[in-house]
Amino acid sequence: MEIEPMLFWNIILTLVIAPAIWAFRQMSFEINRLQILLNKTREDYATKSELHNDIDRVMEALHRLEDKLDRVLTR
Repeated sequence: MEIEPMLFWNIILTLVIAPAIWAFRQMSFEINRLQILLNKTREDYATKSELHNDIDRVMEALHRLEDKLDRVLTR
């Protein structure tokens, strides 16, 4: 049985092009997913005032802890 050159060429193209198209589609879906995640990150980013408020709260808690530690050590 002889394989015709056109049939052979079609088989080769199918084996090369089909996986390339599949990979391209997967990359396209991944890029879209990453763009959505990036947009969510930009929306949920902390503002300067929120960051300063959080830092102030942490510093107040550390000062209270420091005061308690001083009282325990002076006894």
